[in-house]
Amino acid sequence: MTQPIWLAEADVVSLLDLRQAIGALEHGLAAEARGQAASMAKTHLAWDDNNLHAIGARLDDYVGTKTWAHTEGGTCPLLILFDAKTGQLAAIIEAFALGQLRTGGISGLATDWMAKPGAKTMALVGTGKQALPQVAAVAVMRSLTELRVFSPRAESRQAFIERARTEFDFEITGCESVREAVRGAEIVTLVTRARAPVLAASMLEPGAHLNAVGAITPEREEFAQDVFGRVTAVAVDSLPAVQKLSKEFVDYYAGRGWDAVRPLSALIASGRRRQAADDLSLFKAMGTGVSDLSLGVELIARARARGAGRPIPTPQKVKPRLAAKAAV
Repeated sequence: MTQPIWLAEADVVSLLDLRQAIGALEHGLAAEARGQAASMAKTHLAWDDNNLHAIGARLDDYVGTKTWAHTEGGTCPLLILFDAKTGQLAAIIEAFALGQLRTGGISGLATDWMAKPGAKTMALVGTGKQALPQVAAVAVMRSLTELRVFSPRAESRQAFIERARTEFDFEITGCESVREAVRGAEIVTLVTRARAPVLAASMLEPGAHLNAVGAITPEREEFAQDVFGRVTAVAVDSLPAVQKLSKEFVDYYAGRGWDAVRPLSALIASGRRRQAADDLSLFKAMGTGVSDLSLGVELIARARARGAGRPIPTPQKVKPRLAAKAAV
C-alpha cells in the first residue's frame, strides 16, 4: 500500500504553475464530458457573515473532497484525496495556492474557448485575493496589452495596481467606476463580494466576454439581469451549483428553463468556440470538485515522481470503547 502524503503550500507552489494547472483542468473537464469524472453537489452552510463549504468529485483513480470555513477570522482550505478502489487515504493537500490556481485557471480556460481569439484588453472589477490569479490566467491565454482596474476603495485599487505591475509587462491603469473600466474591454472579469449588481448590459462592448466568479453564495450578486438578454453563449463550471447557489442565474433561468446553460466541459467537448455572430459570452464559476481534483490528481502524480511531500501514517482502525470501565 502506498503511504499517504501531506502536501504543504510550498509543495503545491513548487510542483505546479498556472499554465500547468490550466492543462490539468482541461484534462479533468474532458474526463467529465466523457462521463469518467463527476462532481458531488456543493454543500454550503451559513452563519452570521460566515460560510462552511464542501465540494468533492471522482477523477481517474481518486475521489476526494475540499472543505473550508470562510469566516471573518480567516480560512484554512484542505483537499483530501482517497484511493477510489480501496478507500484509503492518498493525500492531504493544503489548498490556498491550489484554490487560486483552480479559480484563476478555470476562468482562463473559459476565456480561451469563449473570448475573441485576438482579444487584448481586459477589465477587472474587484481587487481581492483572487484578483491577481484571474488576470494571470487570462494573460496565459491571450496576449493582453491593457488592463483596467476598478474597486470601490482607491487605496485597495492602487495597491493592487502596484502588485500587478511587478507581475505583468502590459499597461495597467486604475479607473474611477465600473463603467470606465469596462468601456472598450474585450474581456471583463468580476471578482467581487458585491451584494447588489455592479455591472449592467449597457456598459459592455459588443463581442465582449464576461467571467463572473465572485458571487458564489445566494446573498451575493455581481451583474444585472439585463446582461442575460445580450448573452449568446453561456457556460458554467457546475450547473447544479449555479441552480442552487447563484442568485443571478436562478432569478433569470428558473422561470425560463436551463437549456441554454451548458457546463464548460460540454462546451469544450462540442468544440464550439466563439462565433463571429456572438454578442456577449458569459462564464459563471462556482467552484467544483472536478476542478479541485484535476489539480489534486496532477499534484499527487508530480509529488510521487519527485519524492515530494511529507509521508503521514495510514489511519488504522482501533476498536471504540462502547461501555465505560470502572476506574482502578
